[in-house]
Amino acid sequence: MVRFCNAAVLPGLAAAMFLVGSMGSVQAADPLPKVRVGEVRLAYTSDSHNAFTDLCKFQGRYYLTFRTCPDGHAVNPTSHILVLVSDDTKEWKEAFRFHVPQRDVRDPHFLIFRDKLFIYSGCWLAPRQDEAREFSEHLGFAVWTEDGQKWHGPQALEGTYGHYIWRATASDDKAYLCARRKRDFVPTATRAERDQVVQSALLESEDGLIWKFAGIMQSDRGNETALLLEPDGTMLAVARGSSGQLAQVCRSQPPYRDFSRVEMNRNVGGPLLVRWNDHLLVGGRKTVDGDPKTALYWLSGDKLHEFAVLPSGGDNSYPGFVQLDEKRALLSYYSSHQGDGDPKTRAAIYLVELELE
Repeated sequence: MVRFCNAAVLPGLAAAMFLVGSMGSVQAADPLPKVRVGEVRLAYTSDSHNAFTDLCKFQGRYYLTFRTCPDGHAVNPTSHILVLVSDDTKEWKEAFRFHVPQRDVRDPHFLIFRDKLFIYSGCWLAPRQDEAREFSEHLGFAVWTEDGQKWHGPQALEGTYGHYIWRATASDDKAYLCARRKRDFVPTATRAERDQVVQSALLESEDGLIWKFAGIMQSDRGNETALLLEPDGTMLAVARGSSGQLAQVCRSQPPYRDFSRVEMNRNVGGPLLVRWNDHLLVGGRKTVDGDPKTALYWLSGDKLHEFAVLPSGGDNSYPGFVQLDEKRALLSYYSSHQGDGDPKTRAAIYLVELELE
């Protein structure tokens, strides 16, 4: 069963008003904006596990993407990437879907670059459901469109073998991509060993399809990293802490070969980093006393200031964001808190509107 829940508000999910009281942002003297969190809408549900979202606006239409898999959250070759499109953010329909044979597709992310809409997906090699996974056999794939009607791919991304690709950003003439890899591609026997030697690398491309090494954002314990190019050319990144460690703020100047790193005051799972007008918004999963929730923050300097916790629980987070106008924005995320209690299969996609006061 598949449900496109157009403009549906879930009973009991009306979000209260969340206000920011902290001070500081781009300029320390500026107060952080107050944000009203609107009603949470169920955008998509099915008998599969639906997760890892992103949002964008391309050529006047809104796009929502996420992974769907009948066999759950874990690595599985039965997974697909689903792309929905809407003219008004209320009614959504399927625009495209793809999978890669013998690979698990997950973590789809949008990038608008050179008048094309790209979707990037990191892919585990997974010819069988029960086979052991090797991190260094990752390969990035992309699909893309010039008009939202005709889609190309999936195509393997040159220069990404051995890398688990994640979020991307772009200037006018060059695209950048987070790509995790094991240092020197060393063999490891356990997840704990692997985590210690994973780097968060920055790749660059002139066409969005052929990539080469640019720099290192995290030299060890690298993890999911959200990227943002500031107007002055600074590259800003928020990197999830590995194995529950604190997240980091990373910064670099062109040509982005070396990054500074500062630990933040918490872990952020599946991080989002966007500029909303004059301030920086971060979203992702926080876990307090074993209770995981999707939370939203303002980033001020190297500190996070929480202003909302969204209705969520269990398997959740990985938000997407698109600004609707000067005051309003739309945020996507996934959560399993309203599922049937089976973490293997049930998780749904939600949308919530944010409004600056």
